Amino acid sequence: MSGHSKWKTIQHKKNAKDAKRGKIFMKLAKDIFLAAKTGGGDPEMNASLRLAVEKAKAANMPNDNISRAIKKATGNLDGVTYEEITYEGYGPGGVAVIVEVLTDNKNRSASEIRHAFSKNGGNLGETGCVGFMFEKKGVITILASEDIDEEELMLDAIDAGADELETEEEGFVILTSPEAFSDVKNALQEKGYAIEEAEISNIPQTTTSLSNEDQAKMNRLIDMLEDNDDVQDIYHNLEEE
Repeated sequence: MSGHSKWKTIQHKKNAKDAKRGKIFMKLAKDIFLAAKTGGGDPEMNASLRLAVEKAKAANMPNDNISRAIKKATGNLDGVTYEEITYEGYGPGGVAVIVEVLTDNKNRSASEIRHAFSKNGGNLGETGCVGFMFEKKGVITILASEDIDEEELMLDAIDAGADELETEEEGFVILTSPEAFSDVKNALQEKGYAIEEAEISNIPQTTTSLSNEDQAKMNRLIDMLEDNDDVQDIYHNLEEE
């Protein structure tokens, strides 16, 4: 769990530091895409999609962006076919990096992702070269609140099928197997818990620390990848600063 905690803290710090509007919308669009692809493009018939759309609207995401994400997922966007591709490689100092992409041109994406790695002291590898360093887990985040009793939440989560619960400064992180993810999320929602974020994520099993120079290169690599419109998610095993 320590690897997950540090990874999550890194993400929180990174997001707070440079959460540009476009990057926020990218994340929201991914949530909408995945919900629509899994359960269909009608929010009235798809609770996960409805929740994702409500979250996007609360962040003032334009309706056109929301509609485009749904159409991408359902294959109704001007006849364009989008592919989900996962790239793996090493960042500066040997940091393991996984990049998830949604693209209508895999040759373009491959070229741009490779360029981002090589420009910042890393290298793109073959499929599977770092994937074994991560474990796929359901991650459910609930913000801290005076109304939440930690012990009660832990019992409710485990009773629903969760693997474990971690307490952090901002709130609680519940880990599940990918298979139990939906059941745990639904059970907690039914009990009245307000879920801040819920997704299937790649959790690093070990972490890598960097020198100040390599840390700066790693930050630039992440920024460059985040600025790529095709990139949906970035996972790494960088040690917490």
